[in-house]
Formats: sequence, C-alpha cells, structure tokens
Amino acid sequence: MSEYKDRGIMKWAPFDALEGHGTMLEEMIYSINKKAKVDLSEDEYEELNKTIKEAIEKNKEVSITYYNDGYTYDTFGHIKKIDEINKILILDTEEKIEFDSVLIIK
Repeated sequence: MSEYKDRGIMKWAPFDALEGHGTMLEEMIYSINKKAKVDLSEDEYEELNKTIKEAIEKNKEVSITYYNDGYTYDTFGHIKKIDEINKILILDTEEKIEFDSVLIIK
C-alpha cells in the first residue's frame, strides 16, 4: 500500500502572489470616498454653543456628528468636560472630539 504524502503549503503558493493587493484596494477605496469638510456659518456655531451649554446644564445626552479624515461619524453620550485650552469635548464614554470637527449636535 502506498503512503499518500501531502504537498502541504506548496499547493497554496500561487494564491500568495497577490498578497497585499486587497489591502491596497481598501486604501484606494478609502481615499477615493473622502469628502471635504463642510464649513459652518456663525449662526450654526452659535447654535452649537447653545446646545452644548444646555446639555451640560441639564445633563442631557447628545448625539454628535463630527468630521474626521474625510468622513463624518456619529456618536452619542453625555458631555463630561470641555477642555477649552485644547479645544476638545470629552464625553462620558471617554471619547474626545475636537471643537473644529463638530458638525451637528442634537
């Protein structure tokens, strides 16, 4: 009776020829889909400030839409602290969001 000897990893070697190709495609798609940041008007900044002050005073949960690296993200939580020196909002979830990147607060 003959013993079967598997070639092991050698039989999968041709599939490694495109190693890194998937990563490169993901990076290209990520960079192509980036959008420019929307600039807010003075009225919109004033409305954001009012909403932030009200949320802190009444300990309300807020929903924040912010811009980061070409994409907009949504998060929510209570505003724990405002770091005016570094211009950062700190939420109770320990998430830190820069003032300049905030687009919408509800």
